[in-house]
Amino acid sequence: MNVLVVWTTLIAIFKFSSALPSYPVVGLDLHLLFDNTAASPNGSADFDGKGASFDSGFLPTGPWVYDNIEYALPSEWGTSNDNVIADGQILYLDEPTFLHELHFLFAGDADSGSPVFFGSVFTLTFTDNSTQDVELITWNWWKWPVINNGVIHTPYHYESGGALKNENMTDIFQWSTATPSELAVTSITFPSIADDNRAHIFAMAISPSVTPAEASEPALAIRRARFTTLWEAVNGTRAQVVEVTVANMLPTRLLSAETSLLSKHVVSVSGSGVETLVPGIVNRLVPGDQVTVEVLVSGSRADGSAAVTIEDPNGDIVGTSSGWLTIPLVEYWTPDADILRTHETPSWWNRAKFGIFIHWGLYSVPAFAPPSSYAEWYDWYLHKDPGPSNPTWVYHLDKYGEDIVYDDFMVNFTASKFNASEWLDLIDDAGAKYFVLVTKHHDGFALWDTSTTNRTSVALGPKRDLVRELLETSKAEKPHLHRGTYLSLPEWFNPDYAKYGFDMWPGGLAHNAFNSSELEPYTGRLEINDYLVDLQLPQMLELVTTYESEIMWCDIGGPNKALEFASEFYNNALANDRQVTMNNRCGAVPDFETPEYSTFSAIQPRAWESSEGMDPFSYGLNLQTNDSQYKNATTIIHSLVDIISKNGNYLLDIGPTAEGEIIPIMQTNLLDTGRWLKYSGRCVYDTKFWFQGSQDTGSSPDVRFLTTPGTFCIVVLSQPEDGKIVIEKRLPLLPGDEMVLLGPDSDIAVAWSMDGASGQLTIDVVNMEIFEYAWAFEVRYKVE
Repeated sequence: MNVLVVWTTLIAIFKFSSALPSYPVVGLDLHLLFDNTAASPNGSADFDGKGASFDSGFLPTGPWVYDNIEYALPSEWGTSNDNVIADGQILYLDEPTFLHELHFLFAGDADSGSPVFFGSVFTLTFTDNSTQDVELITWNWWKWPVINNGVIHTPYHYESGGALKNENMTDIFQWSTATPSELAVTSITFPSIADDNRAHIFAMAISPSVTPAEASEPALAIRRARFTTLWEAVNGTRAQVVEVTVANMLPTRLLSAETSLLSKHVVSVSGSGVETLVPGIVNRLVPGDQVTVEVLVSGSRADGSAAVTIEDPNGDIVGTSSGWLTIPLVEYWTPDADILRTHETPSWWNRAKFGIFIHWGLYSVPAFAPPSSYAEWYDWYLHKDPGPSNPTWVYHLDKYGEDIVYDDFMVNFTASKFNASEWLDLIDDAGAKYFVLVTKHHDGFALWDTSTTNRTSVALGPKRDLVRELLETSKAEKPHLHRGTYLSLPEWFNPDYAKYGFDMWPGGLAHNAFNSSELEPYTGRLEINDYLVDLQLPQMLELVTTYESEIMWCDIGGPNKALEFASEFYNNALANDRQVTMNNRCGAVPDFETPEYSTFSAIQPRAWESSEGMDPFSYGLNLQTNDSQYKNATTIIHSLVDIISKNGNYLLDIGPTAEGEIIPIMQTNLLDTGRWLKYSGRCVYDTKFWFQGSQDTGSSPDVRFLTTPGTFCIVVLSQPEDGKIVIEKRLPLLPGDEMVLLGPDSDIAVAWSMDGASGQLTIDVVNMEIFEYAWAFEVRYKVE
C-alpha cells in the first residue's frame, strides 16, 4: 500500500471536516529474517541458545497494540520462528520513505540474566547513501535480583528445554524513536552480535512522514492521549493528568513558518463524562516534531471514549481526534501487579531533575575502600576471602587490629557534628530539588527508631533518630525539598535472612575475618519469625508512613513483599494528598529505572534516574580519594544536562564523615554547581527532552537540547575556539525568535542565523570570553 496516496486521500477528506488523520503506523515484514523461536507451550523453544524460552501461554497473539502502535505478533506461538536475532541483516523498505518515527518490540539475551542492558546500533541508509545510527537500549529478557520491567510480562521462563522453570519475571520491551527526515530512508541495517549479547527483534513498525507536493500548513496528528494515574489539585479536587502528544507529520526539511504551529494553540479533552479543567498549550510545533502537553480533566470513567480538540488563538477548531480510551484515577491501590504497574513517577519528580543521595552509616568510620571499590561495602570486603591478598583485610589489621570487629564501629559512629539544618542548606544551595538518605545499608544498621530491631542509631552509637531529624527538619525548614529514603532489602549477615540468602547477600552470621572458627555478633538483633514479614516490610512501611518519605529507594532487590508494600505506600500517600514513587529495586512494580555509575546513550520513554557518587568509585566516604579526584562542578553539570536530555534524573551522592560532617571539597563542588543552576536553571528544571534528539553528533562543540512550552534550550558543554557554535541538526527555530545566554548577572542577547536549505545553525559567541562550566542558550519563541 502506498503510504503517500493514503495520506493524501485522508488529508483531502479531512480538509472538509475538523477530524485529524489517524497517526500513521505501517508494520515492517520481518518474517523472511526470522531465525529464532522464542516461545512454546512446553519449553521446547530455544530463545537464548541454551535451551531457555518464554512460556507462550503468557504472550499476546495476533496484532497487538501498545502506545497506539500496532505490532504483528504470531497468531500462534511455537509453530515457527517468531523473532530475528540481530546480526547485520539489512531490511530494505518497499520504497524510499521519509520517516517520522521508528518502533521496536524486542528483548535481549545475555548470559545468566546479565547485563541489565546493552546498546544495539541500527543504521539508517538514506537515498544519497549517507547513514545515521539509531541506538536501541536493549534490556535483557530477565534479570536477578533487580527486575527489568517491559511491556509484556511473563511470571517465569523455561530452562533446559522445558525441564525447569526460572521463576523470575521475564519480559519483552518496546521502544519508539524519532528518525531524521531530511532525506528518505531506503534500508535499515541491524546491529551485529557483540560480546554474546544478542538483541531479538519480534516486530518493527514505521510512522512515515507526510510528503505533499506542496506544503503550506502543518500536517497534524495525535500520537497519543494517555489517561495517567497522576493528578494535580484544581479548585480543591484531584484533576487527572491526560498526556496528549501532538505530532507534525511533515518531514523536517519542510520547516517554515507556514508549516509550523507558531501561535498559542489550546488542547482539550472531552467525552464520556470527561471535562477539561486546565487545557494544554502548544506554542511551537515544527515539521518532524512532537510536543507533549498535560491536560487536567475530571469525570473520566473506565472504558469510555474521549476526543482531543486543538483550537487556534481565535478559538477556531483546528482539528479533533476521537476514540481515545478513558481510564479513571485509581482511588484505591490493591496489591495487584497489573494495577500497581500503572503507577508512575509524580509530576514533581519529573520536573525536579536533580537530587542528592547521602550514604552515611557505620562504614563511614573506617571510610576506606581499595581502588575502584565501594567504601560502604567495607563489612563485606573485610570478610570476603580474608587474608594478606585482601586490601581491606590488610587495612583493618593495620589500622584497628584483629580484635576489632565491624560492629565495634558503632561506638565511633557518633554523629556528634551532624546538623540537619546545615545539610539541608547545602542541598538547597546545590540546586537539588530532592534528597535520598540511606536509612539502612547492607550491614543492617538502621538510622531510625524502628520497632523491628535494636540494631539502630537510637539504641546504639549516637543514640539519635537521625532519619527523623533530617526529614522533620526538611519538612519544617525546606518544605520545597522532597524527601526520600534508601533501604537495602537484604542484610549481609543477618541470621534471619539466611533462608532467603543469595550470592553476595547470603545471610547468616559472619565468621571472624581473623579467626574463622568464631562467629561475629549481630548486635541489636531481636528475635523474629520471618525476615520479610517481621523486618523488611515493617521497616519499609515505617519510613513511608511514620516518617512520610516520598521516595522509597530500595537496593539489591531479591525476596520481597513489594506488592503489599506498594499498595499501602500509595494508599497512605493518597489519603494524605501526597504523590510518591519507588524505584525498580523494590520488586515487580517499579516507577523508574536506576542505572548505577552509568547512563543511557539514547532517550528512554520510561522514567529513569542515574546515580553515582561525587567520588569516582564510591558512594560512602573513602578517605583514600584525593580532592582532585572528586567530580567538580563541570563534570556534575555536564552529567546532569546529558541525563535530563535523555528523559532521566540525576541523583548525585555525597558521603559524610562518621561525625556527620560533609568534607570541604564536596561542599565546594556542590555550591559551584548550585551557583550555575541559579542562573541556568530555566534550561534544567521543568524541562522535557526534545523528541527529535538529545544532541547533534555533528555539532561543534558538544551540545544538548531541552524544551519547555515556550522555549528551546541549547546547552553547550565546551567553549568553541573560533567564536562560533555550529549545529548541523535542524532545530525548531524560526525568524523572530530571540536567543539569550543565561548569565550570572543578566541574560545576554545572542546573534544567530540558520541556513534555510540545510538547517545549519550558527551562534555568534565571538565576544563571549567567560565560560563557566557550560553555556545555556535559551531560545524564546516568538508567539504570534
